[in-house]
Amino acid sequence: MSKTNGAAPPAHLSKEARDWWKAVTAQYAVADPHHFKLLRAACEAWDRLQQARGILAKEGVTYRDRFGAPRAHPALAVERDSRIGFARLVRQLGFDDSAPAPDGFEKVTRAHSRHYRRRKGA
Repeated sequence: MSKTNGAAPPAHLSKEARDWWKAVTAQYAVADPHHFKLLRAACEAWDRLQQARGILAKEGVTYRDRFGAPRAHPALAVERDSRIGFARLVRQLGFDDSAPAPDGFEKVTRAHSRHYRRRKGA
């Protein structure tokens, strides 16, 4: 992909997310407004993931409810959902084109989207 102008990252993002934004906009052609919105959402998902990881590192992955039974920390769901969201957004933006196709499939690239189809005989 061709290089694009280095659009400034949103100020509310963490330094890590802002650095990633700059690296992405320097390496990939992010030209459409909706792609910038997807990139922003990916950076926000990454920041939320890191926030949840920090909470879990400090408080642990379980807590005791009012009956003394162990329960999963609510930040686990936030971490999981943010990780999934980030991965989907990166894939939707097409930043993971170097990823191999799943076994039994071949990669079919069509105008900024990646699809898979079953290989013949697989």
